[in-house]
Amino acid sequence: MAKPSSKASIRVLVVDDHPIFRDGLCKLLQAEDDITVVGQGRSGAECLGLVEKLKPDVVLLDLKMPDQDGLAVLGALGQAAGSVRAIVLTASEDERDYVEAVRRGARGVVLKQAATARLLEGIRKVHRGEMWIDQRVAADMLRATSRPAPGELLTGREQEIVALVAQGFRNKEMAEKLSISEQTVKNHLHAIYDKLGVSDRLELALYALHHRLAG
Repeated sequence: MAKPSSKASIRVLVVDDHPIFRDGLCKLLQAEDDITVVGQGRSGAECLGLVEKLKPDVVLLDLKMPDQDGLAVLGALGQAAGSVRAIVLTASEDERDYVEAVRRGARGVVLKQAATARLLEGIRKVHRGEMWIDQRVAADMLRATSRPAPGELLTGREQEIVALVAQGFRNKEMAEKLSISEQTVKNHLHAIYDKLGVSDRLELALYALHHRLAG
């Protein structure tokens, strides 16, 4: 029997087409005091209806499903009203899947073989508005390209900005938080891109997570 929902609970919807995995995951999540499983789905099409009906805070979404895969669902979720955040659960070894999931709006990527504690940490961080990408996933996504280690490349201010990017802050929000202008934030970002050899915010966030610069 599901525990009663509390005001502080993180409302989670679990969508996976494998019943044994889905049921086991729901039982693990329900054992946590601050997490409430509000529903389960078996397909991508079912996911969208459940999100509309149940208004979860976080959706745990299987990347590979037979009728409508997780990538297609992510695109639809991005157009839906509300503040639901998606974490992709995957057994895929293809880093292209991870990159595409984040580009389509996933706030987290967790391997199905990861430790339960990592998933729980990811749910809580994503619920707080941060990104969560498993360290192994981040390493796989960066493997194809050579990136310098942080070392002494970045100034203190630049490291602050990198950490904020990895946490999902936009330029305007970073400017307000650091008491600088939005243009100054943009200037710092351009310098960071050049120093680290990254081309966009996604690559920068992955770099930060891989090198544990996310704060």
